[in-house]
Amino acid sequence: MKLIFYFLFALLISIEIFPQSLKGTVYELDAKGLKTPLPGTNIYWEGTTSGTTTDAEGFFELKKPVVDSLVLSVSYVGYKPSRIRIADEDSIEIILSVNRELNEVVVTGSSLSKYIDDVDAKQTEIITTKELLKAACCNLSESFTTNASVDVQYQDALTGAKQIQLLGLSGLYTQILFENIPILKGLGSSFGLSHVPGPWMTSISISKGAASVINGYESVTGQINIDYKKPDDLERYYFNIFQSSHFKTDLNANAAFQLNENLSSIVLAHSNFNKKVMDENQDSFRDQPNTVQYNILNRWHYQALDGFESQFGFQILNEERRGGTISESHNHTPGEEKHPYLINIDTKKYQLFTKTGYVFDEEGYSSLGLILNFQKQTQNSEIGLRNYSGDQNTLYANLLFEESTEDEVHSITMGGSFVYDKYDESFENEKFARQESRPGLFAEYSFSPDNLITLVPGLRIDFHNLYGTFFTPRLHGKIRLDENTTIRFSAGKGYRSVNVFSENLSYLASSRNFVIINSPSYEEAWNYGLNITKYIRINERDLRITADYYRTDFLKQTVIDIDSDVREVKFYDLKGKSFSNNYQIEVTYQPIDRLDVTATLRYSDVKTDYNGKLLSKPLSSRYKGLFTFSYSTGLNGWLFDATVLLNGSGRIPSTSQNPPEYRRAENFPSHTIINAQITKRIDLVDVYIGAENLTNFKQKNPIISGGDPYSEYFDASMIWGPIDGTKLYIGLRLSLI
Repeated sequence: MKLIFYFLFALLISIEIFPQSLKGTVYELDAKGLKTPLPGTNIYWEGTTSGTTTDAEGFFELKKPVVDSLVLSVSYVGYKPSRIRIADEDSIEIILSVNRELNEVVVTGSSLSKYIDDVDAKQTEIITTKELLKAACCNLSESFTTNASVDVQYQDALTGAKQIQLLGLSGLYTQILFENIPILKGLGSSFGLSHVPGPWMTSISISKGAASVINGYESVTGQINIDYKKPDDLERYYFNIFQSSHFKTDLNANAAFQLNENLSSIVLAHSNFNKKVMDENQDSFRDQPNTVQYNILNRWHYQALDGFESQFGFQILNEERRGGTISESHNHTPGEEKHPYLINIDTKKYQLFTKTGYVFDEEGYSSLGLILNFQKQTQNSEIGLRNYSGDQNTLYANLLFEESTEDEVHSITMGGSFVYDKYDESFENEKFARQESRPGLFAEYSFSPDNLITLVPGLRIDFHNLYGTFFTPRLHGKIRLDENTTIRFSAGKGYRSVNVFSENLSYLASSRNFVIINSPSYEEAWNYGLNITKYIRINERDLRITADYYRTDFLKQTVIDIDSDVREVKFYDLKGKSFSNNYQIEVTYQPIDRLDVTATLRYSDVKTDYNGKLLSKPLSSRYKGLFTFSYSTGLNGWLFDATVLLNGSGRIPSTSQNPPEYRRAENFPSHTIINAQITKRIDLVDVYIGAENLTNFKQKNPIISGGDPYSEYFDASMIWGPIDGTKLYIGLRLSLI
């Protein structure tokens, strides 16, 4: 696997496998007749989708497509366009003349790094690549640093497992998609966030509340849809290297190539490794596990001229995690065999996917699409003397037909889906097996008579082989009160199957016994939401205010109880109430040119009935404040980004049954985290340096009974804050088009 990865990595960087290219420079003539480079000129091959723009020196390089006749189209606002027939030339010089029939108009501006989708009836926030580059976005778990809606936190102090939170609830209730293909469920729930490299992503869409019925019934609190780089993007080569002061190294490379005018492909490669053992808090445990990951994805795009289009590809991942004690110097319970407390977690993942579509008419009013995806993941985990291994096979199929009227007032999407999951698990040497199959039908109708109101009701019905029939109604609406004020509302039901072992792997990093009182099956909940977006014009700039409220009510839930007994984690059916109320207000503004400021406040009220006691969610902050600042100099030569995160206090599960030295307070304190980054752009290269957790705040004594990991009091799962101190990093990005 390593040899294959290194070969492909070297291939991406050093081998030219592309068709012959045309290089050139575009000039204009100044008043003295001297040539001046013309940056930003649009250049493309006529009859194809292949194009580019000139750089700051007026230079361009464009691959020659495999066509009978090559005609280069060159255009720039205020200049006469030019059509040039190309024969065997490999370099060219172009001079554009001013169009005297037009008055010159110069328009400057900048694109938003994150924004609200004004067209979508759902409350959808788009995080672009520009926003992702503001922080050390090495993988998906680090992509929400500048976002207030999504929290990411460690699940324990030993394995490095992370999980997101949306609307105050666990990420298990959020459906995560790769271009509308469900991923990161089951075995992928503990470490899957680190299996999505940041440099692969081009955007992240966050939809709060009840999501579309098209992608299934599993989104209770929302959806997160990730877009990867595609073969027909302008970027041709990309290379990135990242190094942190905690000795973590990331390498990324990708290359795109055009085989002919219809077929193109891209290869994405990622590797990260951390072999340095660190123990800053001197508790004899590694602060973070040492990891080695190899990850490669190859995707293809076929575009016909008759309305047929297809994408297909594969992904292969291999990861090893090694953690635990750094020596045998700690104490051991009398009678226990003397050996270190070690963590060995090996994960392998394989994925095949294809997306095929056909448009029946030139206007695109009728179309048919088919999505197929197969995933296989295996995981072998040894945590101290405890073990878990799992094998998951998933088949996903979704057939969609979309029809809209010519005036686009009415549109409907309908179709059918089939999902099959096969789990083979071993938990502490006991075998568990389960197969789930669920064919389903769905329909979603959109009514938008004008730009003032949009209603999108949807319904799906799924036939689960184990749990019966699921009805999933959902409704989204958007009302535009005026050109600056929009109200959105949503309501809908969601379901999800419970995977008790793979989703709670962090409790293996403790002496807690798993006590399953009621056999877990599925969970069911309603979600309701209201959002208001208001734009206020101040000094010729828009100040945006976004306020929303979402409530989740559980009808059926598997309660995870770590309060009743400090030496057990209990699983039982909900008896009583379980709900979440989430309030959030966000203000964004640009007080001066190129300075973007965002301020967000959020409050979460999450409570569940634990054996007759209605308690707030443990190890989770009740409120959060996020402040981001981003400034760029002229032409984006320098970029300065800073984030200030205020995490509120929260509840710690009871440890009163422990001896005094192993007890913890009933609540954890509020704390502030500051991150900052500086980027310097030099032609095609970005050099960036940054720091995370500048306040150096760390949770004290995150491991209970760390000196005796085989005692009955040992617990590394009580994590509510950072376990790493200040981290510095430096990186370099190279991008060629």
